[in-house]
Amino acid sequence: VNRELEVTSISRTIPEQKIEGVQYAAMSIGDISTHESLVQSADIIVGALAPRGELENQLLAIYTNIATLAAKYGKRFIVIGGFSALRPAEGAPRFAEGDDIPPQYAAEARVMYHVLTYLEIDAPEDLDWLYVSPAATYGAHSPGEATGEYRVGGQVALFDREGVSAISGSDFALAVVDEVVKKEYSNEQIAIAY
Repeated sequence: VNRELEVTSISRTIPEQKIEGVQYAAMSIGDISTHESLVQSADIIVGALAPRGELENQLLAIYTNIATLAAKYGKRFIVIGGFSALRPAEGAPRFAEGDDIPPQYAAEARVMYHVLTYLEIDAPEDLDWLYVSPAATYGAHSPGEATGEYRVGGQVALFDREGVSAISGSDFALAVVDEVVKKEYSNEQIAIAY
């Protein structure tokens, strides 16, 4: 909103603290019949769903349907993924392909890995997509501080000189909005970290 974008937030419930200038809609994104009108009314769709609860088994189908519609109507589709979809080194298997993911994150990591695999291999050819992975230390449990800075990488996880992979929620959001505005990357995975 601060960047003069028209923003519509779609979630199951409307938040108690609303941001002025944001339009809110409460609905279940699992209802695929609502997707076509949502996609048609947007220029860019940013999917930031977590594959938890009922979405664990539905998210791939939801994102597949949105991707198909985004290609049909010429809309850009940005998926906020997870760190585990990144690689530890060039050409190495993705973290989600190994057995080292903590059990509490394993199911989510594998669902988001399958979303990325779908985008890379099976998405419609004319879909303009981007998969954005945050650093390892990121999320509500580690909000961090806004610095106004970040680095962008590719499929390989980014670490600082001390071996830390981190990004604050504010700076990750800044990176995503910068990409919405500038559109520097397309049909690829990018990593965001300090």
